[in-house]
Amino acid sequence: MPGRRVVAAATLGAMTAGALAVTAFSGAATAAVGTTTFTPVADTYAYSSNPSTNYGTSGQLGVDNSPAKRTFLKFTVAGLTAPVTGAKLRIHTDDVSGAESGSGGTFRSLSSTTWSETGLTWNNQPAVDGPVLGSIGSVSRNAWYEVDVTSYVQGNGTFAIGVTSASSDGADYDSRESGSTAPQLVITTDTGTPSPSPTVTSSPTATPTATPTPTTSPTGGADPVLVGAGDIANSGNGDEATAKLLDGIPGTVFNAGDNAYPDGSASDYTNYYAPTWGRHKARTKPAPGNHEYNTSGATGYYNYFGAAAGTAGQGYYSYDLGNWHVVALNSNISTSTGSAQEQWLRADLAASNKPCTLAYWHHPRFTSGSNHGPSTSVGPLVQALYDYNADVIVTGHNHQYERFAPMNPGGALDTTRGIRHFVAGMGGASHYSFGTIQANSEARNSDTYGVLKFTLHNNGYTWQFVPEAGKTYNDSGTTACH
Repeated sequence: MPGRRVVAAATLGAMTAGALAVTAFSGAATAAVGTTTFTPVADTYAYSSNPSTNYGTSGQLGVDNSPAKRTFLKFTVAGLTAPVTGAKLRIHTDDVSGAESGSGGTFRSLSSTTWSETGLTWNNQPAVDGPVLGSIGSVSRNAWYEVDVTSYVQGNGTFAIGVTSASSDGADYDSRESGSTAPQLVITTDTGTPSPSPTVTSSPTATPTATPTPTTSPTGGADPVLVGAGDIANSGNGDEATAKLLDGIPGTVFNAGDNAYPDGSASDYTNYYAPTWGRHKARTKPAPGNHEYNTSGATGYYNYFGAAAGTAGQGYYSYDLGNWHVVALNSNISTSTGSAQEQWLRADLAASNKPCTLAYWHHPRFTSGSNHGPSTSVGPLVQALYDYNADVIVTGHNHQYERFAPMNPGGALDTTRGIRHFVAGMGGASHYSFGTIQANSEARNSDTYGVLKFTLHNNGYTWQFVPEAGKTYNDSGTTACH
């Protein structure tokens, strides 16, 4: 087809899937051309022989004409700040007998992007009605293939692609459930000028470094600030010391749960939280912890914060600060795949037009704390945020401070799309100790109360651990958004 380019795996040689993913922001200044790789937020196929069956959890994607199979892919592109110069869909054939075919299929854009991976069937499939993006000829098993989709993918947004075949000898591809051989959307941008290297400082003894000079926000004025912590107010530890820090820091205040001990009751909020952090209630965007749920239905929490806490009983909501989309979630209710909260989160992230995303809740997916281990139950929330290229996750639960390097949902280092996790449980409750230090843990402290301050730049963020008066522990750095 004139003007389209299809590249077979033989052209790619021995390159792996990760070999084409070039980090757009790394330890050194990047080149003027940046490459970002996105994996699908949804993929599935529809099968005419089983017209009411959904194949959303299958590890395979089929295209065939007898009986008919059609594959559907959906990508959300976010965080691009430079013009797109190229976009390629990469897809990998399954390593099973029969995956090979004389026809790899025809790829078209879809006008519908609202279909669900777990809901699509042959009976309700969206129309494969858009312009042809490209086609693939003969395919072998266990090989990568490419289709140029630059005509369709021109910037940030949600993009859906349908794959059909006129051949009675169909091809089988790996789905996003396959891991490293999942489909990829590889986008090249012209960044214009090199990006600066990220800077990180961490010292248990040094005087805290000053926050970098703010840049101008999209609406004018200084960049917005988001500041807070979790595990805060009780009968007397560090909550007044951290509240005094907030007195001198403007911006939006977050809390990451266990805000009022021991039970998050109305009296706990009145006696402990209100006199300290409560003086910043009007600018606080809260999240609940397990101690809030020691009171049935967390009614003390919902009644204290009112509408600011989101819908009572749900406790998840989102808001925007400058160029950032911020999501407050509730790890004390169901966070499983397909739960109301997880589905809401995916829809909320898909609807956001902000290039940078930060989320916070109570239970940490990754932590080195000795009192509470990593919470696997929040994994679906982390996966959803990763699928939509979120940048930062902040939690509490362990009464200490810990910062991790950017990681994928499995906890592996990921300098291209990884999310940086913080445990910010140093809001005032008595400290916990560390146990086994987890992989990619970069900074830790368990003897200083403080708050975690984010300065949200147009295309990045600066974090700073601000210690209580009389203490000198410091951790700070600057990173670009994805």
